[in-house]
Amino acid sequence: MIEFGSRARKLPPPPSVVWQSLTEPRRPTARPWLMLLPDEVEPAVLAATEPHHVVWSSPWPSRPNDQIHFELTAVPDGETLLKFTLLTPDEAPDQSKIGHLRRRLNQLLFADLRFSYGQ
Repeated sequence: MIEFGSRARKLPPPPSVVWQSLTEPRRPTARPWLMLLPDEVEPAVLAATEPHHVVWSSPWPSRPNDQIHFELTAVPDGETLLKFTLLTPDEAPDQSKIGHLRRRLNQLLFADLRFSYGQ
């Protein structure tokens, strides 16, 4: 697998809460946060180890073999350090596409998901 993007930032809740958000984004009691664009599809959870690791399938039909790996780490203030890593078994996309995919994940995780926690 080729890594072609990653980023880590803190989210306010503990890892167990973030893990549940990533593994069940559409659960009835959750605030909506996974707002997909018309050219995106619902990612499937390919693997998960509670509460520290989640793997999603690609939400981008144009890149069906890509995966998004999430690592969740508890930090001393009760928050979670969430790191995403974009991986592909195929050829890495060009820089423009990498920028778009990273920007979308930044929006989904570090804006939309963060705001769903009320922060």
